[in-house]
Amino acid sequence: MASSSSFVNLLASQGSVDLDSLETPLFSSQCPEESSVKKRKKWSVKETIILIGAWLNTNKDSIVSNEQKGGAFWKRIVKYYNSSPLLVGTVPRELGQCKQRWARINDLVCKFAGCYDMALRKQRSGQNDNDVMKAALDIFYSDQNMKFNLEHAWRELRHDVKWCSTYLEKDKDKCQSQKRDQ
Repeated sequence: MASSSSFVNLLASQGSVDLDSLETPLFSSQCPEESSVKKRKKWSVKETIILIGAWLNTNKDSIVSNEQKGGAFWKRIVKYYNSSPLLVGTVPRELGQCKQRWARINDLVCKFAGCYDMALRKQRSGQNDNDVMKAALDIFYSDQNMKFNLEHAWRELRHDVKWCSTYLEKDKDKCQSQKRDQ
């Protein structure tokens, strides 16, 4: 180093980073594409139930029915979802967010419905609905290696034809009456 004026201490020119912090530091000057990444917003129970309602209402629309392409179907769901008066003051969800959330709900609820049916088949005399639910949750956990955290979604969907239980007569009657109502 011939002159001390040409020396730049690179360590001193960088911002400090707290290594104990749980937050990931964002270096926007070094990675401009990262600054445009949106922060993920978790879905609340209320938002999930509204999305389910939007999907069910759009899916059962007897006027448009199945005379629409997938893109139009999802645009209608998103419009219905975002126009819900229960969501006033929240950030509207985009089509991709709604589709991804629905895919997750559909996948896990279908898997849980199978577990619930299995628990119903194993139901013994003296067991009530709570016992069946506990057994279904245990079956789901042992099959999926995770807890089922969409019970609220399953309760909204369980009497729809797609998710109807096939092993309990009273549930069959509910499903049959819903099929007739459509």
